[in-house]
Amino acid sequence: METARETHRTAVATAISAELQRQAEVGELRVDVEALAEAVLRILDPQPPVAEGQRPEELNSSNDG
Repeated sequence: METARETHRTAVATAISAELQRQAEVGELRVDVEALAEAVLRILDPQPPVAEGQRPEELNSSNDG
């Protein structure tokens, strides 16, 4: 069974690999370290998903609550 440390290591390695691949595909001449750092931070502290709710104009007395 994979430990939390191994899971994090795998996630970070995957994020770095994906970002380096993206940079190579767009033709970056040098590694964008800031973009790498941002990719790692997104993995370590992901944003919560956007709530899927109803718009105010879709609410009425039977579904407002």
